[in-house]
Amino acid sequence: MARGRRDNSSPGAGPRGRAATAALLLSLTSIGQAHTAPADEPASAAAEAKIAPSKCDRGKFRIILDVGHTAESYGAMSSRNVPEFEYNLNLGRRIEERLRADGFSQTFLMVTEGKARPSLMARVARANKRGADLFLSIHHDSVPDIYAERWEFGGKKSSFNDLFGGYSVFVSQRNPRYSESLRFARLLGNQMAGQELIFAHQYDQWFMGKYQRPLLDSDAGVYRYDELIVLKMTTMPAALLESGSIINRDEELVMASDEHRNKVATAVTSAVTEFCEARGPAPPLAAQPPQPNAAQPGKPAKPAHRVAQPRIAQPKKRAAQKR
Repeated sequence: MARGRRDNSSPGAGPRGRAATAALLLSLTSIGQAHTAPADEPASAAAEAKIAPSKCDRGKFRIILDVGHTAESYGAMSSRNVPEFEYNLNLGRRIEERLRADGFSQTFLMVTEGKARPSLMARVARANKRGADLFLSIHHDSVPDIYAERWEFGGKKSSFNDLFGGYSVFVSQRNPRYSESLRFARLLGNQMAGQELIFAHQYDQWFMGKYQRPLLDSDAGVYRYDELIVLKMTTMPAALLESGSIINRDEELVMASDEHRNKVATAVTSAVTEFCEARGPAPPLAAQPPQPNAAQPGKPAKPAHRVAQPRIAQPKKRAAQKR
């Protein structure tokens, strides 16, 4: 989410980057001590959850998996010069496969084209027109430019930072269904932790500068980022997942592995299942026209049966014809 190096390469920080990175060591050492790991779910509670009858109609539950960025505006560049978009697409496909295999046949993998800003508005418009019960945007993380260091891989110059790592989940308080968004984000974060994945602890720290975000759940790794367009402008519950850091050289290898993708796909599917089980009635499709008798904003609902309106005099003969 630290997107200082999104779509264009920037000059390396060099000695400045190394100095800034070194200054973080003391702060980073203390961060992990401030957050506690989530407790394991009691076996009895898990058993009861399996026995309880399902309230979730998986075949009707609509999920939009948004592949972050585009081939043209690819997001961050990994420590081995692989565009973030490729990581997002590969992970999105794996999650889609798992969800469909588990019965969520209405899963839609949304891939967007174009430049950065127009593509953001286009994906929001597509999502809102399509309508869904849940929106999840798939991303991989980087770092602010000041913390990037230079190295060479495969004969090409690149950037890295091995101090930052871990997943994170973001929500926007400006989403019209914020409480549901937060509930799903917590479910997802807890499922990620259950896969023995560690969340990124740095986002609520002072040294993140303009990228600092409020930490909402220290067990699940959920942060608030109100201005994210795909979260604040979508009309359904929405969250954004940063699966891990691709500028961390060791973690990038993990991000590229089938094992990690399977862990994330399992976490997402479990969180979606829990969310579906607990949710209320599904909202109507956004593209559906309103029913004739549905109440319009600021107007009372029309009666289902015909009655004479007080201010309209109906001729007796015409009324008889209608009957």
